[in-house]
Amino acid sequence: MIPRKPISLKRCILLLCGVIVLAACGRDDTATLSDQLDYMIRNKRLFDEKKEERIDGFRRMLCMTKLTPEQEYAINDSLSEVFYKYRLDSTIRYGERNLEIARQLGDRDRCASSAIRLARFYSSRGACIEAKQLLDSVRRELPPHLLEAYYRGCIFFYDCYEVFSGFSRQTNNRQVYRDSLQRCLGIPAGVSETREEVEQRLLTLLGQTPPETPEYAKVSNSLGDHYRANGDDWLAKKYYTLSAISDIQNATKENSAILSLAKVYYDHKDYSRAYKYTQSALEDALCSNMQFRIVRMTELSSIIIASHQNKEARTKVKLQHYLILISVLTVILILLFVFVYKQVRKLSRVRKELSGTNAELARLNIELNEINEQLSDANAVKVQYIARFFDLCSMYIDKMDNYRRSLKQLAQERKLEELYRRLKSTSMLEDEQEELFRNFDEIFLNLYPTFIEDFNALLVEGERITPKSGDLLNKELRIYALIRLGITDSARIASFLRCSLSTVYNYRTKMRNRAAASRDDFEKTVMKIGSIRRNDA
Repeated sequence: MIPRKPISLKRCILLLCGVIVLAACGRDDTATLSDQLDYMIRNKRLFDEKKEERIDGFRRMLCMTKLTPEQEYAINDSLSEVFYKYRLDSTIRYGERNLEIARQLGDRDRCASSAIRLARFYSSRGACIEAKQLLDSVRRELPPHLLEAYYRGCIFFYDCYEVFSGFSRQTNNRQVYRDSLQRCLGIPAGVSETREEVEQRLLTLLGQTPPETPEYAKVSNSLGDHYRANGDDWLAKKYYTLSAISDIQNATKENSAILSLAKVYYDHKDYSRAYKYTQSALEDALCSNMQFRIVRMTELSSIIIASHQNKEARTKVKLQHYLILISVLTVILILLFVFVYKQVRKLSRVRKELSGTNAELARLNIELNEINEQLSDANAVKVQYIARFFDLCSMYIDKMDNYRRSLKQLAQERKLEELYRRLKSTSMLEDEQEELFRNFDEIFLNLYPTFIEDFNALLVEGERITPKSGDLLNKELRIYALIRLGITDSARIASFLRCSLSTVYNYRTKMRNRAAASRDDFEKTVMKIGSIRRNDA
C-alpha cells in the first residue's frame, strides 16, 4: 500500500477559506432572494393585473358569436386552467360548463377528463361529497390515458378530505391510489430513489424548466421539501423562496411554498418574516377561496401570529425599559449640567443681581418721584377746587345779601309795585342757574377732560352728541356727568338740573337705546369713564 502524503497546513487554510467564501456567497444569495420576494409581495397587484388581462382575452373569445361546442369547450378549458389557483369559484363555474358540454356532445373522454378536473376543484373548496361522486362516476370504463389523472385526483381528494374532516382514517385508501399511480407510471413497487438521486433529478428538471412558468414553482417547491426533509433548512429556504417568487409572478394564489417558507423562518425564530409570509399566504388563500389551503394554514398561522405578537410585546417591553433607562440617564446628565452651570455662573449671577438690584432701586426711585408729583398735582387740584367752592359759596352769599338789601330798600321806600315785579321775575334765577351750569361744566371737564369723546364712543356712529357752540355740556351730557359722579337717582338729577322727572327718564332711556353695546351695562360703563383711562395708563 502506498502511504498518503499528509495534507499541508497551507492547503487546509485555503480549503477552509474557500468553504467560508462559498457559505458567505450562499447567504448573500439567500438574502437577495428574500429581498426580491419582499418586493414581489408588495407589488402582487401588478402581477394580478397581468393575469386579469389574460383572462379578459379568453372572455372576449367566449363572447364571439357562432362558437361551436368544441371551441367553447377549449376556451373554457383554458379559462379554468388560468383561474385554477387564482379564483376557485370561477374555475368551478367553467369546469361545470365543460362537463355539461361534454355530456351534450356524448364524448366519453371529455366527460371523464372534465369530471376528474372538476372533482379536484370541488375537493379544494371542501365539497368532498360532490368530488367523490364525480370520481366514482368515471371509475368504470375509464380510458387508459386518463388513469394517471384519475389516481392523482383520488390522492388529492383524500388529502383534502383528511384536512377538512380532521381524521386520518383514509390513509390506507390514499396509499392504495399511490401504489396504483406508481404502477401506472411504471415505477416498480418497493423501489425508492436515494437522496442524491432525488436531488439530482429535481435539479435537472429545474434547469430544464423556464423560471416564469408555474412548473418552475412546483419543482422549486419539491426541492425545498426535499432539503427540508433532509434537515438542510438553508437550501430549503432558498428553493422555497424561488418557488414563492415564481408563484407571485404567475399570480398563483394557492401556493404552499410561501407557507413552507414561513415555517422555516418560524423554526429559526425569525418571527417577523414568518408573520409577513403567513399574512401573504392568508391573503392569497382568501382571495382564491381555496378552503383546503385556508384550513391547512389556520392552525399554523395562529401559532405564528401569536409568536409574532409575543415577540412584539417583548420588544415593546425592552424598548420601554431602554426608554426609562435613557430618560433616567438624561435627567442625571441634565442635573449634572445644571449643577456645573450653576457653579460656573454663580459669581457672575451675583454681580448681575447686585447691578439689577441697583437698577431696580433707581427705577423705584423714579416711580416714587412720579407718584409724589402726581400726589402733589392731585393735592393742588383739590386745593384749587376747594378754594373755588368757597369762592362760589361766598359769591352766592353776597349776591343773596345784595338781593335781600335791594328788596328791603324797596320795602322801606314803599315801592310795592317794583318789589312785586322783582319778586315775580325769574331772570335772576335763570342767570344764576346758567352760571351754576357753566361752573359745573368747567369743573367736571377739568376733572374728566375726555368725557365727551369717551361717552360718544359708547354710542352708535350716527347718534353721537356734540354740544352747541359756546356750550361745554348740554342737558344729556350733564345727566350722565352727574351719573359719572355717582348721582344715579333720577329725582336728584331732576332737582339739580331744574327739570321734570319724566325729562330725566326720557333722556336716560333715549341714551340707552343709542348704546353701541349692551343697554343694561351702558350706565355702568359710563361710571367707569376716566377711571378706565387712569388704570390703562
